[in-house]
Amino acid sequence: MDNLPLYIESLIFTSSSAITVKDIKSTLNSHLGESFKDNEIQEALELLSTKYDSENYPFEIKEIAGGFQFMTKGAYYPLVSQFLRLESKKKLSKSALETLAIIAYKQPVTRTGIEAIRGVNCDYAVQKLLDQELIAIGGRAEGPGRPLLYNTSEKFMNHFGLKDLNDLPKIKEFELPENQVGLTDTDDVPQPQAEVSSDQIESEKTPSEEE
Repeated sequence: MDNLPLYIESLIFTSSSAITVKDIKSTLNSHLGESFKDNEIQEALELLSTKYDSENYPFEIKEIAGGFQFMTKGAYYPLVSQFLRLESKKKLSKSALETLAIIAYKQPVTRTGIEAIRGVNCDYAVQKLLDQELIAIGGRAEGPGRPLLYNTSEKFMNHFGLKDLNDLPKIKEFELPENQVGLTDTDDVPQPQAEVSSDQIESEKTPSEEE
């Protein structure tokens, strides 16, 4: 079969792990209704390996763990590693997303204001959002201790494809869960000018959130 290498190439490309000759043959036999021999599969694999040895391709077919898989060539490892690092930074935990949502809708807001809504300590989530530059410090609030105020950043706008904050979904568009935790949008949220004192914070510590 002239296009046997193409069929095998599609199977290797699709498989999330190394695919064995046995699995390749079994799939081909079932789909095409023919009985392929191991040596036919091996010959096609050799043709594919020779094809991807060319410098025209940044990846190759490698035999690993008893099967065959597409692998990036060594010269491109640094580039791929950089991309994977950037991708991992895009992922936000549930607590970080909740914190980001509160900041987006209540900005400028202090940590105390965020914690009043979430009901848990938000130090870790705020720091992660700062590290990823999705939020920024927008100054200090009036009142005892002059706590920091947090706003969303330009990177936040780009990340979520927003032209301005008016593009954020309206609160009323969200369906509230039956067992709601924390304050609603209509509840009073501590404002920057009405921050509690450091003594009050010490005596009314909120439970810590899981990282």
